[in-house]
Amino acid sequence: MKRVIGIACLLALLAGMREMTAQETLRVMLSGSGLGDEVEWDFFCTAGARSGNWEKIVVPAQWELQGFGEYTYGRWYKEKGGRPSTEEGIYRRSFHAPAAWKGQRVHIVFEGVMTDAAVSINDRPAGETHRGGFYRFAYEISDKLHYDGENTIEVKVSKHSANPSVNAAERRADWWLFGGIYRPVYLEILPPASIDHVAVDARHDGSVAIRTTLRGAQTGQRLRATIRPLVGQGTFDTAGMQLAHGDVRRTVLSHAWKGVRPWNPEDPNLYVLTLSLEDERGKLLHVREERIGFRTVEFRRADGIYVNDVKIQMKGINRHSFWPDGGRCTNCAISVQDAFLIKEMNINAVRSHYPPDTHFLDACDSLGLFVIDELAGWQNAYDARVGARLQQEMVDRDVNHPSVILWSNGNEGGWNVALDAGFAEHDPQRRHVIHPWADFDGIDTHHYPAYLTGVVRLANGYDVFMPTEFMHGCYDQGHGAGLEDFWDRYKVHPLFAGAFMWDFSDNAVKRTDRGDTLDSAGELAADGILGPYREKEGSYYTVREVWAPVQFAPLYITPSFRGDFYITNEYLYTNLSRCSARYKLFRVDSPWRGGEQREVHAGEITLPSLDPGERGKLHLSLPEDFFEADVLEITAYDPYGREICTWSWPVAYAGEYATTHLPPPRGEAPASYREEGDRVLLLARGMEITFDKGTGMMARVVRDGQSLSFGNGPVPVGMNAVFKSYRMRIEGGDALFTARYAGAIDSIQWRLTPAGLLKMSAVMLDRASGGEGFDAALTEENIYNFGFSFDFPEERVTGMTWFGRGPYRVWKNRIKGTRHGRWTKGYNNTMTGASFENLVYPEFKGYHANLYWATLETREGDFTVMSESDGLFLRVFTPAEPAASRDRALPPFPPGDISFLYDIPGMRDFKPLSQHGPSAQPGSIRVKKGDEGIVMTLWFDFTAGMADESPAPRWPDARVEARPWTRWWW
Repeated sequence: MKRVIGIACLLALLAGMREMTAQETLRVMLSGSGLGDEVEWDFFCTAGARSGNWEKIVVPAQWELQGFGEYTYGRWYKEKGGRPSTEEGIYRRSFHAPAAWKGQRVHIVFEGVMTDAAVSINDRPAGETHRGGFYRFAYEISDKLHYDGENTIEVKVSKHSANPSVNAAERRADWWLFGGIYRPVYLEILPPASIDHVAVDARHDGSVAIRTTLRGAQTGQRLRATIRPLVGQGTFDTAGMQLAHGDVRRTVLSHAWKGVRPWNPEDPNLYVLTLSLEDERGKLLHVREERIGFRTVEFRRADGIYVNDVKIQMKGINRHSFWPDGGRCTNCAISVQDAFLIKEMNINAVRSHYPPDTHFLDACDSLGLFVIDELAGWQNAYDARVGARLQQEMVDRDVNHPSVILWSNGNEGGWNVALDAGFAEHDPQRRHVIHPWADFDGIDTHHYPAYLTGVVRLANGYDVFMPTEFMHGCYDQGHGAGLEDFWDRYKVHPLFAGAFMWDFSDNAVKRTDRGDTLDSAGELAADGILGPYREKEGSYYTVREVWAPVQFAPLYITPSFRGDFYITNEYLYTNLSRCSARYKLFRVDSPWRGGEQREVHAGEITLPSLDPGERGKLHLSLPEDFFEADVLEITAYDPYGREICTWSWPVAYAGEYATTHLPPPRGEAPASYREEGDRVLLLARGMEITFDKGTGMMARVVRDGQSLSFGNGPVPVGMNAVFKSYRMRIEGGDALFTARYAGAIDSIQWRLTPAGLLKMSAVMLDRASGGEGFDAALTEENIYNFGFSFDFPEERVTGMTWFGRGPYRVWKNRIKGTRHGRWTKGYNNTMTGASFENLVYPEFKGYHANLYWATLETREGDFTVMSESDGLFLRVFTPAEPAASRDRALPPFPPGDISFLYDIPGMRDFKPLSQHGPSAQPGSIRVKKGDEGIVMTLWFDFTAGMADESPAPRWPDARVEARPWTRWWW
């Protein structure tokens, strides 16, 4: 909520009402804490929207999101006639300085201003203009204040820097450019003798070196240090030292604490370090607290990155500090939410392209995430003078965060090698420095590597391999698609240290100049696993399963299954016995029984004691009626009770399921057929199915005299077939129409039962039949789709309910993350990463895996398809192509609208599929003499809503009676 008088005013008032105690550091807010908690300042914008007049603006905020100035994307220089936005903003406000502050040291602190900030206090410059938009900076203003009176602060902010290297590094970049005071502003009041800065090297064995910068300290005074757990109880001894002549400005206090619990991302144990400065008589002069974690980071050349003597692999994501309503102005709640979402995906590392908000690093410390902290610079670097200052500001601010394990000197050529040594000057831990996308100083951070990464890199190189960007996620590309291939190949290499996907969330900003619509600059702005408001795309769940620290070996449940699974512990530090698991068994009714999913059993599972990297057996005690269920789910939980992942398995194959779920024969009159000119009609119980004699195709479906729009199929997909002949007959009360082909299809038999159910049995690639033209049967050597398609108008569909893997659509190389079960969703036309005006997940259109049955809900009435064939993909319409896509975002879809397919295409990132792994590659089919061919069997039920006067069906009393492994039932 916007407020004229905020928390900062209240704190200032309270400070003036009492005497300060000497040991305190008092913080007085001059702004709000972040997005949604702001304070109004006076503001003047020099150009663009709402310029030329003094108005009110909230702080912190990006001024564009408040309706001022001009929106600009950082690749403006690529556009014809493009130019940077150069407006300036002048901020003013007043504050009271109590008399009690006199004699203290008062600093004004800015957490982040874009881009140049010239600060004045009572019309006197606070110091040199600060240049650089992502960094904390401060000025001491003690000598400029009116004590026991009002003071005026003015900040002149230039969006375009006066320093060309700052513009090159920050404002010719592949991200949104903003202006303004977008992070908090506050006063810090310190006593004359104080601990100004602390940099800690706290190691996992409890030893610590505390580097301090003191102000106003005297020889003979003492510095003491104590620690306490951030959570829980603990008693530790006190470390101390007496200041000698050389220690009064900078000193190092060393100590070793016994019994500390180390920090790692799976057990993020934190401690509060309290430093006290005392005079010779023991009087407390100043106290300072830092939150720390005890952990040791080492880079070992031609080996790897070790944390606490454990070789790590980082499952990483890149993240911008971004929210649609605030630009780069966020808040603590957003940071915590993002950290939780990252952890939920079983990601253990994050990289930022500039120093993120401190509350995000706090969240990474607390929840357990490795962090690569980066000096800004996209393909261009800061000059040595301004770069050194910004480097020190970044390291000084972030040095004590245990989550930060690597420093990054710019990105993709945006590094100044003259700054490399400066990181160690300010960091007592001497964390390793990387140059993202380069092979530098023993770590190869190669961006967007191919699956078969080349010579002298991972294939046969000896540098540690850690791509700082891979799996690019534009639209629905990248991220989960292909991740399993890449990860399985990379993780077994002894020099692999991890990799970081691009990117966490869609960077679509609210355009106040365009009616508050969201804008991602076409396809330029970062496109993430999550939508702009953190909507979960399908890849979110794929990543979660692929990177789960518990991994199940592939398994089909068959009658010989006795409850045993082989699992691997892919944690870095955690024995699997600390985790827990539960199972659930479900029955999924067919549409003829109501189509509901019911839980029938649930229970606990004891996980085996497996150290990281070990493989062992998990045993599930099966209930007696286990094989009467349809789906088994297992969910694992980490030691803190948070869900790791849920896996699922079908208990019965599709043919088995159909055997026990199709309605049994009823007392209807037999089906019949008749010929009408160039058509053949199969008739039963008010249903008329018409086939074309010249093509063998389904031409029309009529239900109770009303035509349905389903038809014009089956169209062969991925194969050539030429219709040859047809025949009709009656068999056991069913009417049959059989079409025979030359080429890839031997025959397709259509069977209409007296109940009005229609069965399609297709035999393809049957070498034994000696089909004419068989050797030219496939449309091409590489098969991207293989099966059959039908037509149905998209505009008449309202939703879908199905039993299969869901609820998200899949690609050939992104099936993990979906689960077996009954799912339902309404129609939507979501374009992943583009439909910001109506971003509905899961997307309706696309491929759906492991079809058992599906009911399409339409304005013409519902109809159901059930599969007797395992492993079928159901294609439902063709997703729309994003308008801004420069290259085709989606692979080609088969003809028609509704398809039943044995193979579907993989999804690429901006690398071609040829550079992806095996699951992304097109399929191939080779049929040899004696092969039985490929069979596809489907049941169609168009009878929904018809009058029903026949006797009710009699279902089997016990499902297990129909368990026999027969292929056909009807």
